[in-house]
Amino acid sequence: MIKSNIDKGKFWEHITLLVNGIDVLFSMRIIAKKALREFWKRHPDAEEPLLAWYREVEREDWDTPARVKEKYRGASIVGDNRVVFNVKGNDYRLVVKINYPYRVVYIRFVGTHAEYDAIAAEEV
Repeated sequence: MIKSNIDKGKFWEHITLLVNGIDVLFSMRIIAKKALREFWKRHPDAEEPLLAWYREVEREDWDTPARVKEKYRGASIVGDNRVVFNVKGNDYRLVVKINYPYRVVYIRFVGTHAEYDAIAAEEV
C-alpha cells in the first residue's frame, strides 16, 4: 500500500510516503556523482571524504540554506543557491547549486584550492 501524507496537510514539511506501513522520507537527490568519481580518480585521497559527503547529503532534507549550515557549519553560502564545501580538511573545494523546493543538489565544481581560486563560485 502506498499513501502520501499530502492529505494530512504536511506537504510543506516533508514529503513522505507510507509504504507497507513504513514512513519513507524523501531525501536530497544529488546530480551527478560522476563528477565526484572523475575527480577522485585524479586525486585518490579525495575518494573517502567525497563519498562520505555524498552519503550524508543524500539523507538530508534541506529546504533552506540555514538547514545546510546546521549540518555543515564550515560551508559557505555564496549566492544564487550555491554552497561551497571544504573537503578533506580544506584540501579540496566542492561547489553545488541547490534547488531547495525540489531537494536537488547539482554538483557544479570539485577541485583543488588553486583550481577553486580561478573560478567564480556563484557562477559555475
